[in-house]
Amino acid sequence: MADSTQQLLKSVFTNGPIESSNTSVLSLLNQALELVCKRLECSAAFVLTNQYDKVFSVDVEIIDTSEQQCASYFGTSPASEALFNQQFKDHLSLCESLLSNHQLITYAHNATQGLTDQQDSILTPLISLFNGLNINCQHIALSPVLQVGNVRVVLGTLCASDANPVVSQHNDPISFIHKLLEDTAYQLASSLELRRLAVLLDSKDKQYQELFQLLPIACALIDLQNNIVLQNDASKDSLLISEGQSLFNLLREEDHPLLLDTLHIVREGILRQAWCEVPLRNGGQIHWYKFSFCHALNKQQQLLLMIEDVTERYRLADELSFHSNHDVLTGLPNRLQFENMLEELLDDEDHTPACIAFLDLDQFQVVNDLSGHQAGDLLLQQVATRLKQLLRKGDVVARLGGDEFGLLMNNSDVSSAQQVAQRICQQLFEHEFIWKGVKHNISASLGIAKVDYVAPDIYGVMSKADAACRLAKEEGRNRWHFYNPDDPQMNLMYNQMLASVDITGALALNQFELFYQLIEPLNKPETGIHIEILLRMVQSDGRYVSPGVFLPAAERYNLAPRVDRWVIDNLLKWGGNNLTIWRQLSMVSVNLSAMSLADQKFMNWLEMRLMVEPELVSKLCFEITETAAVSQLDQATGLIDLLRPFGCKIALDDFGSGFSSFAYLKCLDVDYVKIDGQFVVNLCENRSDKAIVTAICQLGRDMGFEVIAEFVENIEIGLYLKNIGVDYAQGYAINKPMRLAELPHGLRTPWLTSATLGDNLTALND
Repeated sequence: MADSTQQLLKSVFTNGPIESSNTSVLSLLNQALELVCKRLECSAAFVLTNQYDKVFSVDVEIIDTSEQQCASYFGTSPASEALFNQQFKDHLSLCESLLSNHQLITYAHNATQGLTDQQDSILTPLISLFNGLNINCQHIALSPVLQVGNVRVVLGTLCASDANPVVSQHNDPISFIHKLLEDTAYQLASSLELRRLAVLLDSKDKQYQELFQLLPIACALIDLQNNIVLQNDASKDSLLISEGQSLFNLLREEDHPLLLDTLHIVREGILRQAWCEVPLRNGGQIHWYKFSFCHALNKQQQLLLMIEDVTERYRLADELSFHSNHDVLTGLPNRLQFENMLEELLDDEDHTPACIAFLDLDQFQVVNDLSGHQAGDLLLQQVATRLKQLLRKGDVVARLGGDEFGLLMNNSDVSSAQQVAQRICQQLFEHEFIWKGVKHNISASLGIAKVDYVAPDIYGVMSKADAACRLAKEEGRNRWHFYNPDDPQMNLMYNQMLASVDITGALALNQFELFYQLIEPLNKPETGIHIEILLRMVQSDGRYVSPGVFLPAAERYNLAPRVDRWVIDNLLKWGGNNLTIWRQLSMVSVNLSAMSLADQKFMNWLEMRLMVEPELVSKLCFEITETAAVSQLDQATGLIDLLRPFGCKIALDDFGSGFSSFAYLKCLDVDYVKIDGQFVVNLCENRSDKAIVTAICQLGRDMGFEVIAEFVENIEIGLYLKNIGVDYAQGYAINKPMRLAELPHGLRTPWLTSATLGDNLTALND
């Protein structure tokens, strides 16, 4: 018999095979318990072990990786061992209590002292377990839980009689039992922990090899000569190379420097990991692969190569590039691509003769209004297909936006460009477009200009074609015009277009100025004024450019969102610098273009800009035209949803100018409706205008929005509007637009005084 616990455990745990199976460990534990019983001369011994592994779980509370085992030795009743082990392990609360107990527990059946609650929660179910198995239990001793590394152990002994020579020969039996149990439990825990580590180390290499082979990503080991020394299955399946070959055999000669640089960066320790993307031929097709390198951390100083097929990303990038340069609806190049093509042409040193043209569909809005946007989209697709058929080989047709198309005719002189324009006008005029039984007449206006290589930029050339197109439209549509600088009318339009093209420069140099015009309440005693913000472009000589000139061009050249952004940003800056005036104001109306509604970047910016101005936003009212709202109903609804939480108001501008005004009102939750000026300017003389305005007023009362009348040119119109219940009036009779910087205060001076009302009511009654 061994003389010490260490020798007992040494004899057990050094002779068994290093295996991780439960059967092997339990067998060894049973041998150890048998030796413990002989050492203590007790009837039985049992052990509860618990171990966990942190290899894949940093915190066992997040993922339970614990493994619990029970073993026992009953010298006189070996048949009870398996039954006891199972019942002991299944008694979860008892196991939990034992593994959290940090005190020695001793029990004698004839003891008179009371038990603590903790002892009772352990001994009572344990004794009940023994009694249920008909095991005589006179004495029980339980060690406190001992933990070494990731292993916890509780050791217990059982005596079936009071006589124990080994224990009774000591002066302090309790201390003897405590020391012996604790030492034995510690040695058991230490041995199990060492065994756990030995098993882990023994299987580590095999585990890594298996993981390496099972990884779904292709991996390989690269030696110092850049040869592949080991591949996993995924690498063998995806790469046409075998072990022992150089990695450079995969690449084209021109890609070798890139791979060399990447390998150098890792080997020299510049970066812990580096990667490069290279094209490889795989099965007759070019695939793009990402090669990632890092140190394999072995004595051979090998590199671990991880290979990822990124062909799909390159394909998506090409697709995104296509979408960024092409119109989604028609598949044609978009404005950006068209301008890039024109820039490349202007940079061409050969100065190849070429012409460009702007094409604008006539009455396209009528198709949208009468048959809906699906019909309009189909028409645009048909026109795009027809234009590609009518152009010469090598010519380009692009969709510039809305119903506008751009044509780039390479190697074209004036005569050939005119022939193309004539052919397009004739063929589109003869094109039949029928939607659900409704036939629409189609025609187009074209403006053509010769590419002038002296022009400083593309906008000079585009403005000539644009001016010619506008002249063709004004002269009756369904016709084309070639730009002629000697034509006074065309020259005037061209100069206007050039001025409008300066929008980019004006934005950069801050050459805009805010104006305001009053919106006068007719039936409300408001103290603050309600104003609409207007915009003027300031030329270098100090003269103002009307928005009627530069705003259409801003939309044509996709600059409208930038203009709207400038207006809102500078208005809020003015409000922040003039808080006293701002607080006096009743409402501040700002116009938003249709293009801004469709520009998600602008809408995101608007939301963020309003969030940082909590003192100002509640006074804002955003105006969108009826045409913009109807043509972009989802975007208009989105704008309303965005602005409502800020307390902003919404106004529908130019109401009545479309064909479906009343039908769309029920879809838009607006606060104000501005009656189109064409129904107001002759209101006092025209019965139809009176009927329409009166109907809109009644609609406002029924639907809960307020009505604003534009183009109020005299007091008579104002009085009539007041009498029929229009809420607000705006026009030159009230005031002309003035510089916002000169606004002295925000307090209102009523326009229609009692004296004015008295004089004019008499005239109206007469």
